[in-house]
Amino acid sequence: MKFEKKRASTKQDIPTASLPDIIFMLLLFFMVTTTLREVEVLVDFSLPEAEALEKIENKRLISYIWVGKGNKIQINDSIVMLDDVQPVMYGKRQALPNVIVSLRVDKTVDMGLITDIQQELRKAYCLRINYSANIKI
Repeated sequence: MKFEKKRASTKQDIPTASLPDIIFMLLLFFMVTTTLREVEVLVDFSLPEAEALEKIENKRLISYIWVGKGNKIQINDSIVMLDDVQPVMYGKRQALPNVIVSLRVDKTVDMGLITDIQQELRKAYCLRINYSANIKI
């Protein structure tokens, strides 16, 4: 009489029934938490350094103005002239009344141009202005 070993007939597969649910939850998580860059910066600038910085919590209220080398001014995806700052920013102020204007200015730009931009922002009633800088180490 020969004895045969009985082999266990259990499957060694990994259960994949909940895999679509997990993938969907991960996809939803990354869609909710990721913010896409809306604007491509066309001007060349390097921010000045500051010893103390304050971070703005609600970034949805911020509208950026870049001022780069050669006195180029960028709002959204286009280079604008100084005279165009007031109408563009007034339109943004109408769409978002609590808008904060963040000036990202190259450290070599003349202060006279910054003063002119501030005057245009006053005409547009954009009175909440933030100046961006890098932390000084």
